Amino acid sequence: MNHSYQQCVDACLECLNACNVCNVASLKEYDLAMLRECIRVSRECAEICGFAAQMLEHGTNFAEQICELCAHACEVCAAECSKHTHDHCKQCAEVCRRCYQACRQLVAV
Repeated sequence: MNHSYQQCVDACLECLNACNVCNVASLKEYDLAMLRECIRVSRECAEICGFAAQMLEHGTNFAEQICELCAHACEVCAAECSKHTHDHCKQCAEVCRRCYQACRQLVAV
């Protein structure tokens, strides 16, 4: 694997985990209707981050395009999770912002 990808892979895997935690925790909250979009977006972001990490680990020729998609998913997820006061949402938003930055840095190289 390209060593410049490692930071992005690590950020994507951390984000995958944070989004999964947020998704599962949101499903256990009392007001599911309020969290509907958060649940959907965090699930999608987790899947995209997992795909991005896997493809970067394989040394894909599509790293730039995949990282653009991942950065966009993280941006959307961070914005949605930031609307909520739950700790899992706050944590997810913070990790999504870090992953967004890591993906943008990889694309800028």
